[in-house]
Amino acid sequence: MANNKKYDVRFRIWFYSNDDKFLGKGRVELLERIKNTGSISSAAKEMKMSYRQAWQMVNEMNERANETLVQKSLGGKGGGGTCITEAGLKAIEAFHEFEEKVKQFIESEAKKLNL
Repeated sequence: MANNKKYDVRFRIWFYSNDDKFLGKGRVELLERIKNTGSISSAAKEMKMSYRQAWQMVNEMNERANETLVQKSLGGKGGGGTCITEAGLKAIEAFHEFEEKVKQFIESEAKKLNL
């Protein structure tokens, strides 16, 4: 009996630095939301995560990157803020480009599956 089932191949990409998680889909989303909101707190709320968790992720990324990805400014009269550095923008772009290349490869290979 011929069965024409279609299969999906799913994947998740993590960049590691010295065997420690550095950059993945969720962390890239956090960087993008910080870029859009100018705030770790607002980005965390949008992602339904605690400020502490978001702050920890930012610290880990900054420590594991060659250059600072997220720059914070202390609060004051106008309040503090957070911005993504040029290195942070490059990291976001590099992740998306790499993910797209892997996705295209996987989709191409998945078409060849004959299970």
